[in-house]
Amino acid sequence: MKEIKGNKKTEQNEILHVLHVFGKLNRGGAESRVMDLYRNVDRAKVQFDFMQHTTKVCDFQPEIEQLGGKVYHVPPFRFWNYFSYCKAWKQFIREHPEIRIVHGHMTSTASIYLPIVHKKGVFTIAHSRNAGVDKGIKGKLTKFLRRNLTEKCDRCFACSKLAGEAVFGKEAMEQGNVTIIPNAIDAARFTFDPEVRKQKREELHIQPEEFLIGEVGRFDPQKNQKYAVEILAECRKKNFPAKLILIGEGPLMETVRQQVEELQLQEYVIFTGLQKNVVPFYQAMDFFLLPSFYEGLPGVAVEAQASGLRGILSDAITTETAMTSLMEFLNVQEPAEVWADRIMACGHYERQNTLKEMQEAGFDVKNLAKRLQDFYLRVSEDPAQEFI
Repeated sequence: MKEIKGNKKTEQNEILHVLHVFGKLNRGGAESRVMDLYRNVDRAKVQFDFMQHTTKVCDFQPEIEQLGGKVYHVPPFRFWNYFSYCKAWKQFIREHPEIRIVHGHMTSTASIYLPIVHKKGVFTIAHSRNAGVDKGIKGKLTKFLRRNLTEKCDRCFACSKLAGEAVFGKEAMEQGNVTIIPNAIDAARFTFDPEVRKQKREELHIQPEEFLIGEVGRFDPQKNQKYAVEILAECRKKNFPAKLILIGEGPLMETVRQQVEELQLQEYVIFTGLQKNVVPFYQAMDFFLLPSFYEGLPGVAVEAQASGLRGILSDAITTETAMTSLMEFLNVQEPAEVWADRIMACGHYERQNTLKEMQEAGFDVKNLAKRLQDFYLRVSEDPAQEFI
């Protein structure tokens, strides 16, 4: 741990400002998890502010401002704008001495902005939220930027062991230099409700005998929605009355729509677009899929389990995601028929109330928000304090 010079102690009645850094404040998994925490901290003691790498008004900005937080902007990092990017951060932290902690969830450039704010006496956290990178030059550049990140921040957090190894390295994990912080949710909100299920299925025109398979996530290569469509096609070939609901938006959405048309599955696939409230959709589902090529610890799989859903996750996803017995893991290199057979073998089942299990596993946000809030307050007084 580095020495923090000039760290101003928080006055007893002063609100501690913590800056959370993201690319965009849209409804992604990491952003949603931090918003869950924000809703549950004592904002008379700790206030979250946010930095995003865009000037657009993103999904969560209105709520952040309603809760008393501020949203700031720096330009996206493009390598060729290295000096102007650094200048923007230097100017920001100089103009905002109230920021005492910077919690960076955007680790691709954390090795740039965290040392800049650290020089001003700010406590710094790098938080790994994913266990992989995009293919090609973008992924290589991300890995290059993350090198030696453990030496450029005061604390390293990760949502899972795999996510920690991916960003900070196996050695850092083995030496205990990375703290695992679970992707906790407001588990009680997701508890199965048969009346909500009935209403949402009626809205979606799902018949009682039909089996609704769901995937939640941004339409991009990582999430692998095309494979989910292939699985549905195999189910329909075997006369299993399955439908597929895909919740989210993204650049590959039209590509997946085209795939659905080519396979003549339009009658059996529902595209909902982005949803502010996904809870009723989980209630309507019968089965959950996440055939991702990589993840950190996906919050959507946590939400599915809190809803009592059975499901299959890609075996590229950490087994820490299965905090209940409802999830199993399969390889996405297997033929889609293998996944379809497992779904059909499951069939209809009685939904479980998993709230107690979620709380005992540490995935309930109310408890985690209190722990994180206390950590922020402790390190604002004494940087040597650890997360407990």
